Amino acid sequence: MGILTGKTALITGGSAGLGKAVAKAYVREGASVAIVGRSMKRLKAAREDIGGDVLLLEGDVSSLEDNKRFVAETVKQFGKLDIFVGNAGIYDGNIPLKDIPEQRLAKAFDDIFRVNVLGYLLGAKAAYPELAITGGCIIFSASHASFYSAGGGPLYTASKHAIAGIIKELAYEFAPKIRVNGVAPGVIATDMSMPESLGEHIQSVISGVEKALPLQFIPEADDYAGLYVALASDAYAKTMTGTIVQADTGISIRGLVKTAGGFDL
Repeated sequence: MGILTGKTALITGGSAGLGKAVAKAYVREGASVAIVGRSMKRLKAAREDIGGDVLLLEGDVSSLEDNKRFVAETVKQFGKLDIFVGNAGIYDGNIPLKDIPEQRLAKAFDDIFRVNVLGYLLGAKAAYPELAITGGCIIFSASHASFYSAGGGPLYTASKHAIAGIIKELAYEFAPKIRVNGVAPGVIATDMSMPESLGEHIQSVISGVEKALPLQFIPEADDYAGLYVALASDAYAKTMTGTIVQADTGISIRGLVKTAGGFDL
């Protein structure tokens, strides 16, 4: 019996990368899981990898109506909602402000904040009534960029700083019924999508960056999933709310310095 047996989780951005890894870990720990994505084709492929009876929900996290539908269909399928994981996100390609074309800046800002900030707020808004019934929890994917520079460009960094504030505010507002916490990964071996206003997609890991990390390795998405399990579990995280677990392979204790040849310490 897993530590999430009897729990039901709804995970946005669940068709790939970190979201899919969290879904796999939750299923392994006994939870019923629904995953949200923009493409049913990718969702079906993810379900094959995740295993188990996973509910697939296609839609837009920046739509309140879609978020309400995600929650309603999860409850219809599984009877309740215990865990909401806000994880969907897009990247800005680490493009400096000076290099973003003036005519694209406002659109790029709107694109990134609609997914990375508004999507989290709408998901929490839609999930709140059901989580209040079960005494459930919310877990948001924050980032090293929620605290420090150089985890992305100014748009991504600003959006992830916003998530850090939202976690703290909602933890205050939703107490004592609902715990709200976050995980702040550092480097992760996965591709991240970008808005059309900036590009299509980019590999989030810069070649050779592991040499500049104190722990000297680039984590896979699966390496972070256990933290989401722990935060969802009453056994491990009953006393935690408003907490953001920084899991950055040591970047925050030494930092990265950009050099002509790449990155150094």
